[in-house]
Amino acid sequence: MSILNAYITKAPSAQNILDIFSGEWSSRLPADSNLITAPGSAALFDDSRIDWVAEILGYFSGKTCLELGPLEGGHSFMMQKMGAKKIIAIEANSRAFLKCLCIKEIFKLDKVDFKFGDFMPFLTNDKSKYDLVIASGVLYHMEEPVELLKLISKVSDQVFLWTHYYDKNIISRRDDLAHKFNRLSSFEYDGITYEYSTQSYKKALDWAGFCGGPNTVSKWLTRESIIKALEQFGFADIKIGFDHLDHPNGPSFAICAKK
Repeated sequence: MSILNAYITKAPSAQNILDIFSGEWSSRLPADSNLITAPGSAALFDDSRIDWVAEILGYFSGKTCLELGPLEGGHSFMMQKMGAKKIIAIEANSRAFLKCLCIKEIFKLDKVDFKFGDFMPFLTNDKSKYDLVIASGVLYHMEEPVELLKLISKVSDQVFLWTHYYDKNIISRRDDLAHKFNRLSSFEYDGITYEYSTQSYKKALDWAGFCGGPNTVSKWLTRESIIKALEQFGFADIKIGFDHLDHPNGPSFAICAKK
């Protein structure tokens, strides 16, 4: 590739910024923006799950939020629009982080501080307290998912999770998913036993827009283990929504939990 291919001859525009990552987008931008993110189809900039969080845990106005894995900034965009005071959003995927910066520039997200790095060491060392932690689409990408929930419990009394989970009866019957998972296993953390299955990303790693975890495999906890961990770490009030057993990528659900 010639370095001259990095130049553009069009007049400046927001679309030019987005086209830097053409073919890598997962999210669809708001319809009234008239902007295209190819091949993005996920409605993360107008996500009913974030509306649900606002209803269950109280609206975002005036809150300081910690967002883990913002991907392309869709939920960050929504939280600022809903009046959040401050959003710290930590992204470990370099290309996803740069896409977040594109979104920050286009929509002038002055309440959002996108940080490039791994949120596990950040949480381990962070002494701050947040009104709310948003962890949408990250738990099932972790190799240590229970440790993540414990770390979250130390920095906030409220958390929103959206995650896939392992259900042997469902996944074993789906040829498109079963080959990615190992047998059901268990491990102990802080004296409590949790169940999980190791999944492999396989061909998904070949896409430049890959939005999974930093390793070739991750642990999918069972539904029961996720709830058990939250309760173990002090989240007594747990609300469940968006429970989709037939989600294309595997069973999933959303949780709003508070102490």
